Amino acid sequence: MSFWNLFFILLIFIPLLMLWIFALADLFRRDDLSGLAKALWAIAIVLLPLLGMLIYFITRPSEADQEAARLAAEQQQATTVTQQLEQLAKLEKKGVITKKEFQQQKAKLLGT
Repeated sequence: MSFWNLFFILLIFIPLLMLWIFALADLFRRDDLSGLAKALWAIAIVLLPLLGMLIYFITRPSEADQEAARLAAEQQQATTVTQQLEQLAKLEKKGVITKKEFQQQKAKLLGT
């Protein structure tokens, strides 16, 4: 093996291999993608290594975007629970459900 062959292996091939592995590892750590989307991205990254990695990294949302989406989902869930508790309170006030049923449903909604 000549010096130049070794040089190009170390300078080009190894970093590209590391980026390829990083892209696949990052892909499978993401929680915002479904299994099918992960499989399609993995196929694109494996079959088109350089182009697939570039497209993946360009289209990947930033950490701030992912955090904002997670917080929005948590807020929506909290709002839904609050609305359900308000509906239960109205039903209890109207006499549709008993106090005991209200407490049971409230405990179920709050996870206690």
